[in-house]
Amino acid sequence: MTSIDVFYQGEGIGEIAHIELEHDATFAILKTSLIEKHGVARDALLFLEDEDEPLNETTLVKERASAKGLKVHIHRCRHVEVTVTFNGETAERRFSPSATVARVKRWAAEKKFGMSEDEAGEHVLQIAGTHDRPAPGTHIGALTDGKVCALAFDLVPDERVNGSPEGDA
Repeated sequence: MTSIDVFYQGEGIGEIAHIELEHDATFAILKTSLIEKHGVARDALLFLEDEDEPLNETTLVKERASAKGLKVHIHRCRHVEVTVTFNGETAERRFSPSATVARVKRWAAEKKFGMSEDEAGEHVLQIAGTHDRPAPGTHIGALTDGKVCALAFDLVPDERVNGSPEGDA
């Protein structure tokens, strides 16, 4: 194995980006590369996708990578305060910035609002006060600016157009 694929998002990095690292690189080397490439603050932390604690920067990247590579997040916020509103009720919880929108939705819909998996599948998270519906694989930290470590969503029905042929008026 000559290199490791690292896919990442982070503060100010909304789209999934990619970097290749040598197999003997540490997370400190990765962090320095991302800071230089994107101008991220030096006090930012690195997280693995959907993990709650920051990575130890002395750890070798290969120790945490799979054959498919690694998904990481770089952010100044250690936690993001998330609120999700559904039918006039609001649920709150802290997540790491590397938590995916899918993880937050699963927690809110199934654990907090008591939906079945099928019912939850008919709903999406929408950023409160907008029409923005981030993709399920988006890290929630990519949706914050790093100055405010909070994010508010509404859990709304997924609008689907079924059986409407193109060209119907």
